Amino acid sequence: MLQPMLSLVGAGPGDPDLITLKAIKTLRAADVILYDALACEDLLQYTRPGALCLSVGKRAGRHAVPQDEINRLIVHYATTHGHVVRLKGGDPFLFGRAEEEIRAAREAGIPVNTIPGITSAIAAPSSQGIPLTARGLHESCWITTGTTRSGTISADIALAAQSTATVVILMGMCHIREIMDIFRANGKAAIPAAIIQSATTTGERCVTGCVNDIADAAEAAGLGTPAVIIIGETVRLHPSLWKEYYNLTVHTNEPPA
Repeated sequence: MLQPMLSLVGAGPGDPDLITLKAIKTLRAADVILYDALACEDLLQYTRPGALCLSVGKRAGRHAVPQDEINRLIVHYATTHGHVVRLKGGDPFLFGRAEEEIRAAREAGIPVNTIPGITSAIAAPSSQGIPLTARGLHESCWITTGTTRSGTISADIALAAQSTATVVILMGMCHIREIMDIFRANGKAAIPAAIIQSATTTGERCVTGCVNDIADAAEAAGLGTPAVIIIGETVRLHPSLWKEYYNLTVHTNEPPA
């Protein structure tokens, strides 16, 4: 008998080797896979023969398939084919609109299963040797979107700029200069910053600097989306900057963080 089901699966940050074993097992069991542009197409190798694979991806705010239509497709294919996997870049529950898709499935009486994925908010800085927390530097991190549904800068950016945490900004490249203006207005012009494009993939690129010059550095390097912005003292631990940081702490007789 046909058993409708929705599995929300996190595809990870881009490197196909960073998907979880549980996610692979779920892909192998699926009848239909609806996958995002940010979910590496290499992962489709794990689907079973005969499974239907459909791209519903979006990039930089451009939706190939509107969210309402994705919700409709989930319900349609679950009721006509059975097990639908919604393969989403990163983790489904971090800016992945998972709650909308779950609601659509539940309203149709379709059970939902969730498989977490590695989010680029953590994987991007990690891939460049930048910790989000470090003793003596930052005790917490703040993850926020740079762009709201309406296309404006998130109000949380101004709050994040006032904190002492490492700040990680996703989907912020279209507002990079305005974002740095907000941090400058909060006295953070000299705080280290990094931008990482296409993290964990073969196309990964990174620029480092500070709030005052990182937008210019990104423009000069031709960085675009998808990219993660990191602002905080822990950026000093990037391989290109750490020697200067450790020399400073040693010369001032302070132990490295």
